[in-house]
Amino acid sequence: MEIKGKHIHFIGIAGTAMGNVAVMLQNAGCRVTGSDEKVYPPMSRILTESGVKYTEGYRPENLRPRPDLVVVGNAISRGHGELEEVLDLGLRYTSLPELLREAFLWHSSNIVVSGTHGKTTTSAMLAHILRHSGRQPSFLIGGVPIDFGTGAHWSGGKLWVLEGDEYDTAFFDKRSKFLHYLPETVIINNVEFDHADIFSSLADVETSFRRLVALVPRRGIILVNADDANAVRVTSNAFAPVNEVGFSNNAAMRISNFSQDAEGASFEIIGQPVRLRIHGEHNARNASMALMAAHAYGVQLPEGAEALRRFRGVERRQEVVVETAGITVVDDFGHHPTAIRATIRAVRGRFPGRRLWAIFEPRSNTTRRAVFQKELPLALAEADGVYISQVARLDQLAPEERLDPERVISDIRNLGRDAYYQPGVHDILDHLAARLRKGDVVLILSNGGFDGIREKIKNLLEKRFE
Repeated sequence: MEIKGKHIHFIGIAGTAMGNVAVMLQNAGCRVTGSDEKVYPPMSRILTESGVKYTEGYRPENLRPRPDLVVVGNAISRGHGELEEVLDLGLRYTSLPELLREAFLWHSSNIVVSGTHGKTTTSAMLAHILRHSGRQPSFLIGGVPIDFGTGAHWSGGKLWVLEGDEYDTAFFDKRSKFLHYLPETVIINNVEFDHADIFSSLADVETSFRRLVALVPRRGIILVNADDANAVRVTSNAFAPVNEVGFSNNAAMRISNFSQDAEGASFEIIGQPVRLRIHGEHNARNASMALMAAHAYGVQLPEGAEALRRFRGVERRQEVVVETAGITVVDDFGHHPTAIRATIRAVRGRFPGRRLWAIFEPRSNTTRRAVFQKELPLALAEADGVYISQVARLDQLAPEERLDPERVISDIRNLGRDAYYQPGVHDILDHLAARLRKGDVVLILSNGGFDGIREKIKNLLEKRFE
């Protein structure tokens, strides 16, 4: 597919992957436009700074002048006004994964990083190692790595690093996105139940990962989390070699001697010492996956470890956004109970001995539902105090399907922690303000903009403590 010089329009341009690819295509010589609504950082900043023209709000007029190609985001479904205009006009349209495959991925060496958790950080680490070693990879990352300033880059070479999402592709293609990426190497960080709006069970999720495994050629490689039985199980019929990475004694590539302090985490992987600026056992595993994948492409372990020592992380992954009068606010994308627990433990390791408040927004299509009603209290109770907001898009779910935040709060209190339900951000911050004291750490957990909570809590702290 020839794209240079074409006018490409993105419906849903502010999705992290969509926005990053839009910027990449503009840099590659395309004319890029787009539309979205309720655009929030970091993509609002990335798009604006890159000069990509997009419209707040969806409307048929956004398709004039007529684009050569329309990329339809996977959140866009039939009945959507702008999509209906695309179909009525007979415009050529595609999904983001299809666009990448047809324009870039055929005849490339593609490393696909998958898993319920850790995809973004692992992809960013791997791209960072490969770039540090002079290999100049292209990459698609579902976030904004601090070292790159963008989540997508086309180097013109053959090596690609792709964050492989198991979520569906588009309204016309319900296969997982990662099935489009022509993998030569696959990383499977973990496999858990998530995306309850498209998967009916864990077995359903596993089926999609098995299909990914089936695409890897015999000359390829599969790196799998040895500590996750589900992840190991989906590789059982692989044609490619499978290498297990993890803390388990049976892992061929074993992580050992993990420790962390205020400055970061340290560990060894098959005898190679590694030091990170970021925290948590989960990030030691992410780093090990990235290091082993880079090693398969010729990067020596000491060189890869040095790159990891310099890696500065990804925006909205344990990102410190405010430090005022001895109070620290950390923003994180965590929304699944496993990710929430790992993040809280990592933040505790980074700020030992300090009281930790967690503010959680039930916003993902799974956490809005009652799927994790029992698991969420156990994960959130790792913090000293907890706030939960109203379930996002409440009217879209029947009452019996919804998560019950007040029951979550009750269960957390029964575990001996302070916990409060407050519907909106203003309510949460007003209530929290009376309880905050110097030395506290506040951890925001949401996979969305959470009604501008980052800026609002910054304003609150500046007014109260300065």
